[in-house]
Amino acid sequence: MSAKLHIKKGDNVYINAGDSKGQSGKVLSVDVAKSRAIVEGQNLVSKHTKPNSKNTQGGIVKQEAGIHISNLQVLDSKSGKATRIGRRTNAKGKLVRYSKKSGEEIR
Repeated sequence: MSAKLHIKKGDNVYINAGDSKGQSGKVLSVDVAKSRAIVEGQNLVSKHTKPNSKNTQGGIVKQEAGIHISNLQVLDSKSGKATRIGRRTNAKGKLVRYSKKSGEEIR
């Protein structure tokens, strides 16, 4: 069984390691098995593609590659800075994520 991750699709995250260090962006997808996430416009790699119906010319295409979850931190909606994530039950008894920096519930 895989562990619960602190990053979800749609989160705004800060990249704290790697080539894209210091950048931020929106999470497009999360691969739970590999503990990696794809962040919009970050960690771009060159992919060589053959001509096909979608790309008739072919050639070299820039696209986002996965970044390990440990190198990402969720951005606090209030301050806009990176924060750690905690889990607690809300008034309705549902388990929700919250920002440890501001104490505010995330989504």
